[in-house]
Amino acid sequence: MRSLLSILALVASPVMAHELWLEPLDYIVPNDGRLVANIVNGEAFDGANLVYLPSRIARFENYSGTEVAAIEMRAGDRPGLDVEPVSDGLNVVIYQSTAARLTYTDLAKFQRFVDHKSLPEPTTAPYPTTLPDNGILETYWRYSKTLVGVGDAVGIDQPTGLLTEFVALSNPYSDDTADFKATLLYEGEPRARAQVEVFEKSPTDEVTIFTVPTTDEGVVTINVKAGYEYMLDAVVLRAPELDDAVEMGAMYETHWANLTFAVPE
Repeated sequence: MRSLLSILALVASPVMAHELWLEPLDYIVPNDGRLVANIVNGEAFDGANLVYLPSRIARFENYSGTEVAAIEMRAGDRPGLDVEPVSDGLNVVIYQSTAARLTYTDLAKFQRFVDHKSLPEPTTAPYPTTLPDNGILETYWRYSKTLVGVGDAVGIDQPTGLLTEFVALSNPYSDDTADFKATLLYEGEPRARAQVEVFEKSPTDEVTIFTVPTTDEGVVTINVKAGYEYMLDAVVLRAPELDDAVEMGAMYETHWANLTFAVPE
């Protein structure tokens, strides 16, 4: 069992781990049910369930068709999402974090990160060959989405205006197909030939990780399995452009797109 001190540490400071995702307790709920999900920070479908902290959240919304509802919880709530659906059908919850930062004090660790995520070198901010005196400061943002089927679960995803996001072209709860497709957007445009990291969790909680590139049209296709849970993740690394990154004196900023869904039995 975690000590009280370690739990308070998770609340008091940003957790520096890989992905941040929304993990519903149930991906399919009745039309009189509730959307309940954890905000999770970690990797490979294993992490810490974060409490709801308004100061860490820039956007938290639920979309269903043409309807959208802002999500507001009480500070300290865990699970961080517990609301009524917007309507019957496919509900798409989005979460955008505020800016956070981390510092790499090991050049090799930074290089492993960019290699693992297959991140191209920004032309205006080439990767350092030696570690700067103050380390490599990065400012980062998270853009997470999850698909939940409510009632008949019918519906389609849509762009929500996040700086980078996956937009599902398939509905795993109503489409009868073994392939799941999504478009990866960056600044509203398809992101071509980008690496998408896929996390596939079996009904027995075994996690398989693999990568798939997007097409020239920014589409990624995943062959999915019934009864499995999926997470897609893709990262943009660029020279500082947003005010928060510039004010923090960051060398780079990163923007993380994440999408979770499940495939019914």
